[in-house]
Amino acid sequence: MLIKIAQLFLSLTILVTLHEFGHFWFAKKFKCRVDKFYLFFDFLFPFASVMNFALFKKKVGDTEYGIGWFPFGGYVQIAGMVDEQMDKSIIESPPQPWELRSKPAWQRLLVMMGGILVNLVLGILIFWMALLVWGKETLPITNIPNGLMVDSAAYNVGLRDGDFITSLDGKPVRSINRIPIEIIMNGVNTIEGIHANGERFSLPITNDDRGKILKRMKKSTFVAPRRYITEIDSIDASSYAANADLKKKDKILAVNGVPVKFMDQLKSEVVKNKNKKVELTVLRGKEVITTHCQVSGQGMLGIAHEPFQELKVEKQEFGFFQAFNQGLKDGLELIVMQAKQFVVLFTVKDAHQQVGGFYTMVQQMNSTWDWQQFWMFTGFLSLALAFMNFLPIPMLDGGYIMFILWEMITGKKVSDKVIYYANNVGLFIVLGLMVYANTDWLRN
Repeated sequence: MLIKIAQLFLSLTILVTLHEFGHFWFAKKFKCRVDKFYLFFDFLFPFASVMNFALFKKKVGDTEYGIGWFPFGGYVQIAGMVDEQMDKSIIESPPQPWELRSKPAWQRLLVMMGGILVNLVLGILIFWMALLVWGKETLPITNIPNGLMVDSAAYNVGLRDGDFITSLDGKPVRSINRIPIEIIMNGVNTIEGIHANGERFSLPITNDDRGKILKRMKKSTFVAPRRYITEIDSIDASSYAANADLKKKDKILAVNGVPVKFMDQLKSEVVKNKNKKVELTVLRGKEVITTHCQVSGQGMLGIAHEPFQELKVEKQEFGFFQAFNQGLKDGLELIVMQAKQFVVLFTVKDAHQQVGGFYTMVQQMNSTWDWQQFWMFTGFLSLALAFMNFLPIPMLDGGYIMFILWEMITGKKVSDKVIYYANNVGLFIVLGLMVYANTDWLRN
């Protein structure tokens, strides 16, 4: 868990620092005075006058650079801007030449766009470099010889273990990882394919189905490659299996006389017998033996299997310019997906309950340090932050941009007082969303 937290902490530190640098660079470019540049807050956010101290600070010219004690985000304090510190004195004094509010609208727009632009460029740059170094691995649907293993949400829409999904709304499926994304984000209405017995199927998908699939996705993958049962690798010494006649390298062939060839079949038969003793038919070397084992209340025997057989994963390698084109394409697609997520929130039942915060992000990190996964996650998060900050909510960058665009279109500047009080409302909205997102561990 500590490695997961460390990876998320490093990712956010990089993104926050560079985001704020975007604002800082444009502010300096247009000769605005920048009073502070801080990683983390040197006060108890959002209470600007509470617990004011920094872990480190150094003043260079007009700007104080520092690291705050409150490990959440960061900020650049630009003179003449109503920011996280909500300094009301700004609206009670006339604009000064070195202040942001005295600059032309187009310069103010670029200052406020600075962080978003950096996040956009950084996200695409990371995807570009990651593709150049590691390439891209995909598991084509044609490389899954035994069909799919389905979870409860997939089963409820009519899919069965061993099915082959061939198309979604008539469009061919090329990768199983895309199936739940297409169903939820792109509003797929029909899943087409072939059952294990060779019978073709066409299954309708409703918004209610989408809500159930989305809810399950934090716990399972909707569909996964169907895999053969492998030999027993280890037995939990504290489990019922430790008292059964089971050994390493054994391979289970049947449960209560029911043949099991695939892992999903084994799991299904064991779960049916929670808190009961089952008869296991086991292959040991060349000998077939029979033993009995109690099943736990969670539907577990207490054994771990050897790694599954390798599926034929296709790796695509990219040249310098090919990686850029693919990275740009992936980045733009991700931004479009962010927009579609908002549509999902308002159109799919209970979708809001799946909104996650830091807990959810930590769960997405690897338990071992994996640089490829780390940089891909950081690239994704950079583009997600760019999108979130562009939302026209006062207090976010998008709120300031909204006011500036209004001024540029109408020729009427929004007063500092209106911006100040709008930011108060925006702060309340943002804090409410943050609290809700970060109680995901309670909702799940």
